[in-house]
Amino acid sequence: MTDRISSCIHGLMNATELDILDGDPIAHAEAVVRRSGTSFFWAMRRLPERERQAMFAVYAFCREVDDIADDPGDEDAKKLALGWWRGEIERLYGGHPRNLTSQALLPAIEAFELNKGDFLAVIDGMDMDAGNRVRVAHMDELTLYCDRVACAVGRLSTRVFGLPTELADRLAFAEGLALQLTNILRDVAEDAGRDRLYLPADVLAAHDITDTENLTDVLAHPRLADVCEVLAGVAEIHFKDALSLADQCERERVRPAMMMLQVYHRILSRLQQRGWHNIETPVSLGKLTKLWVALRYGVL
Repeated sequence: MTDRISSCIHGLMNATELDILDGDPIAHAEAVVRRSGTSFFWAMRRLPERERQAMFAVYAFCREVDDIADDPGDEDAKKLALGWWRGEIERLYGGHPRNLTSQALLPAIEAFELNKGDFLAVIDGMDMDAGNRVRVAHMDELTLYCDRVACAVGRLSTRVFGLPTELADRLAFAEGLALQLTNILRDVAEDAGRDRLYLPADVLAAHDITDTENLTDVLAHPRLADVCEVLAGVAEIHFKDALSLADQCERERVRPAMMMLQVYHRILSRLQQRGWHNIETPVSLGKLTKLWVALRYGVL
């Protein structure tokens, strides 16, 4: 068990140690975003103050629970820590948060009527990730996973952006699926190294890949490229839908969402250009490309 997870669990046994309220919650949330090195910091930074602080708080929450799920430590410890966060969301909506990140969220949930269910959905998604072995049975399960870890974050974000509810939810769903499927395709080899496989078993089986116990064999299978191409096609459909929906929104309100769409769509294009037969070759965008996207969609 890592020191961080161990200390988290120790804190769970002693609630007073989780009352981490010393300091400025808003400054804490912004510091979490800065430390993460996300290329979307400046898109969020350009938002009006109230919206900016809300987005920093949402991001800080997502960062904390994601760090728990991604920790290589004990599975039971991680699930217990995520369970604490479920309780913390209940305390938050009762007006009694216990730590700085939750305190930073308090004005956001009041100002933008953020849905408690979306925070809980994110935690449920991280719980799916917290297992030492991850397999996905079918496309419906993959869609549920994407909804929890990505679309739920989108729903929280579009509330902060002030988009009409129906349009906001449709945009959050399309963009969340597009981005998360791109993440999955980009990280197939890396995830396999941690005994995680997000490519759904029904799609794999349709391409003659039926044994998913040995992921080295899965990565070497000659038809894995066909599976990746299927999921890339699904991602492209969602990118098209998301871009169309974003075009229906007031530009200033969707700058961060549009910037993420443009960055991830370019990553998917790079993956397709690289091809799926050398899946262990990493793909990323250069600094100049990221700068151009940031200027074009986050500033101009």
